Amino acid sequence: MSFGAVHSILAGPKAKHRLGQTLGPYYRLSYNVLATVHIAAVWVFGQTVLSLEPYPLDPASATALTVLRVLGVLILITALREYDLGRFSGLAQIRAHKLGNPDPGDEPLRTGGLHRFVRHPLYLGAYLILWGGAQNDFGLGTAVWGSLYLFIGARHEERSLLALYGGAYTDYQTRVPAIIPWKGKAL
Repeated sequence: MSFGAVHSILAGPKAKHRLGQTLGPYYRLSYNVLATVHIAAVWVFGQTVLSLEPYPLDPASATALTVLRVLGVLILITALREYDLGRFSGLAQIRAHKLGNPDPGDEPLRTGGLHRFVRHPLYLGAYLILWGGAQNDFGLGTAVWGSLYLFIGARHEERSLLALYGGAYTDYQTRVPAIIPWKGKAL
């Protein structure tokens, strides 16, 4: 909950504008470092207050959850490869600034690769990782709160993408589901 609130506030247009003025080309990288440190702190705290004792799952269920988690990791890695990781991390903005070049700006609308099947493949991978790890109290708590955060985050991101890409994104929304690959359904 803490991570979701801070992440959402810092990603909002007002905070983004203010921090962008203060940090300039270092905003995106600073944002990512802060998010990483915050999620690590929440992770460590969660492990101290919730049980790590595995649930008594039958072997088939435990295997299915592990397969789900591995599939999520593979989807996440594949999805990340479809983005400009320099822009995603903030390093491209810093590099451009140091070279005296303009900010590289936003990426073009991605509709190929995994984006042919879902609009948010990173979220799909994250959901699979979260629920594949729901094998103890900590994993289940993380899956529930992480899923809530992803659900709310996807709604905010949809609005941002509509504002950024306009009609092209509206058309994309009608053709491709948000997170669950289901032909003809916007799930």
